[in-house]
Amino acid sequence: MNLYRSHTCGELTAKDASKIVKLSGWIYRRRDHGGVIFIDLRDNYGVTQVVFHPESGIIDQVSSLGLESVITVEGEVLKRDDAQINPNMITGEIEISVNNLEVQSNVESLPWSVIDDSIPEELRLRDRVLDLRTEGQHEMMKFRSNVIRTMRNTMWDMDINEFQTPLLTSSSPEGARDFLVPSRIHPGKFYALPQAPQQFKQMLMVAGFDKYFQVAPCFRDEDPRADRHPGEFYQLDAEFSFVTQEEVFKIGEKLMTETFNKHTPEGAIVDQGPFRQIAYKESMLKYACDKPDLRNPIEIFDISKVWLDSEFAVFKSIVEQGGVVRAIPAKGAGEQPRSWFDKLGKFAQKQLRMPAAPGYIVKNEDGTFKGPLVKFLRQEQVEAIFAKAGLTETNDTIFLVAGQEKHVLQPLSVLRNKIAEDLNLFEENTFRFAWIVDFPMYEEEDGKIDFSHNPFSKPQGGMDDLLNKDPEDILAQQYDCVCNGYEIASGSIRNADIPSMFKAFEIAGYKKEEVEENFSGMLKTFRLGVPPHGGFAFGIERIIMIMKNESNIRRVITFPLNGRAQCLLTGAPLKANEAQMNELHIRHFNLPEEALD
Repeated sequence: MNLYRSHTCGELTAKDASKIVKLSGWIYRRRDHGGVIFIDLRDNYGVTQVVFHPESGIIDQVSSLGLESVITVEGEVLKRDDAQINPNMITGEIEISVNNLEVQSNVESLPWSVIDDSIPEELRLRDRVLDLRTEGQHEMMKFRSNVIRTMRNTMWDMDINEFQTPLLTSSSPEGARDFLVPSRIHPGKFYALPQAPQQFKQMLMVAGFDKYFQVAPCFRDEDPRADRHPGEFYQLDAEFSFVTQEEVFKIGEKLMTETFNKHTPEGAIVDQGPFRQIAYKESMLKYACDKPDLRNPIEIFDISKVWLDSEFAVFKSIVEQGGVVRAIPAKGAGEQPRSWFDKLGKFAQKQLRMPAAPGYIVKNEDGTFKGPLVKFLRQEQVEAIFAKAGLTETNDTIFLVAGQEKHVLQPLSVLRNKIAEDLNLFEENTFRFAWIVDFPMYEEEDGKIDFSHNPFSKPQGGMDDLLNKDPEDILAQQYDCVCNGYEIASGSIRNADIPSMFKAFEIAGYKKEEVEENFSGMLKTFRLGVPPHGGFAFGIERIIMIMKNESNIRRVITFPLNGRAQCLLTGAPLKANEAQMNELHIRHFNLPEEALD
């Protein structure tokens, strides 16, 4: 028998009755029933009830132990009386009558109870190890481990090599701020933690390995959001040689279907592939975003031209000045009380900061229409709008939002989902995937042209596009995989042609010397013979968030940072002491005292 246990706390059943067993674990709950003490003993695998009787001679010792103390017990497995059976536990038919106790670690007091669901997040993160003992968080981390195992096995089964790439590398402009690591050996010089294994995985293709993946830590100094963790995150990173975009998609689809089929709830609907492909431009029109939630059947459409032939000066003026009028069709929404329309309008103005509530038109039973904007349109114009939306029934409704396109997209996207949520239009227990394709190579921000996606992506028309098209008209072989309103993967077919790579960076404002300096390692290898290649990276935390229907990414990370990028458990980031600073040849520059505390 093992020194600490013969069984785990999650495996004994009635068939084990009369056995002498040894269990080890944490004191989860304790109940004193007239001198007989019942303890729920918990380990990684489950919970078993153990009983201490007065005749055992160890009652006093048990009474002095605090909750979460670690103990080893030995005793006989007894069947419970029928009235005492707990059908919700694997071990609910039995209990252990303890005759021997060994205390491994006594806990005198706890900052809070692991069975208390009301503990605020700040305390849970401060005492994260205690939080990880709670049933929900413990199961979440085991679930995460199992998901990653499935992803790894799926890639291995496709004969894809697993490699590890460096965590100390050089800084390069890849879209986010780098975390820098000072070098002791080379004063004044810094390593960077990789934002992704991007350059190294491409160099592995140059090295002739053909197929690669890894579960890779990525480091980006970005502001946190509900679906983005500050600091580090993990992704299933992959790259392939001599592949087309469609071949990359097939690998990604197999990876996702295998993983979601195995780890989503019983009866869940999971798209099995091939996944739907939606052009970026189409996605921005129909869903007002590039990560649409396809469980929502609503599709936005444009009705700008209608208002040029109308008497409504506000919308007409917006369109004449280059703006748009977009429509959100809502089947049956007219059945809602007037208060619902008012609340939706207040939500749009207060939460989305829209200058006015969205207009709306509702179809009446007699085929006429009502709403504040109807009087500005002819009957046939309204009928044409409803026909375009495929709305034919009484109480079918269209909401209208007008403005400059870049200003209305975010409100349209949120309103589309809110309307569907209020009307119970979302598919339940469903996971809808799509590839968003045909991304623009560049975007303009404050008069500056920059890459809209991965700077190493191949222009769809190669050098010819770079030389002959306006930057805003160049499309790239870039793609995202989206699921239920989240971007879960990003990738591209890479630009393996060095002259067109220099030209692509030149358009984005980078001189050839800058490109040579920032990407010297990759360019050096490309000059040794580079195959056509492409790949993707799937965000592991976001995938688990979706599977578990979690709204905050911190719930799926073992030791997360808080919303201010601090580790409340360890105190990081911490001030370095003077000796460390001197050793690294660094001193503080113009920092206020409070920043150094």
